[in-house]
Amino acid sequence: MFAGTLTKNVDTAAAVFTGTIHNTKFDIAIQLETRPKMSERSPDFDVTAVNKSGRKVRIGTAWNETGNTSGNPYISMQIDVGLGPFRVNAVQTQEARKAKSEDFEIIPLVSNGTMKSGSISGELTAMDADNAFAGYIANMMFDLDFMLIENDYKTEETHPDYRIEVSSPKGKAIRVGSAWMAKSTRTGNDYLSLLINTPDGDLRVNAVQNEEQRGGQTFSIIPFVQSGDEQPDASGGLSLVA
Repeated sequence: MFAGTLTKNVDTAAAVFTGTIHNTKFDIAIQLETRPKMSERSPDFDVTAVNKSGRKVRIGTAWNETGNTSGNPYISMQIDVGLGPFRVNAVQTQEARKAKSEDFEIIPLVSNGTMKSGSISGELTAMDADNAFAGYIANMMFDLDFMLIENDYKTEETHPDYRIEVSSPKGKAIRVGSAWMAKSTRTGNDYLSLLINTPDGDLRVNAVQNEEQRGGQTFSIIPFVQSGDEQPDASGGLSLVA
């Protein structure tokens, strides 16, 4: 559950990149500084931040990487701010690459699998404007309020219809997942399929309408159950463009 921005500085700057990273518990300004490489796979950068006492501290490391499928460059970061280590990637949108911009967006590292839904409660309500939804999802371990915002980058049928966002303590939008409009092949009813990065891992759920809700603005969030209905590919669920 992370978001942020990263910008490459002029070549003469001490920090190669500067930016911010956001979580529901913190908003932190970060820098990436070049470090000596001991081997091919050793980190390219130290990730640093300033603590509450004003002291600059090292909070992680970062690597220059290239996407296996896309061939696009990105930055992989491993960071620990006292809550345990986590991984994020800094990537560029299609628009940023076309404009030859030096701006990157920080997104969660997508895991290879998804957690079992277990006992999940939640609700989703269509908003009156902007084709958006507001909702929550909760279990005994977490409780998240979120928004579904229309995905303006959708260019292919498999791309998500919505991005799922929560807010940091300072109100910064954090993308935590994706959602697809879908139709049941069994009943013909419309529903939404959601992939959310929760504190417990990546979670698949569906937002459906029961008989009383059908035709209205409210959906109930239920655990995802594998069936004959065609489901979106979860492997690209947190892709920035998709």
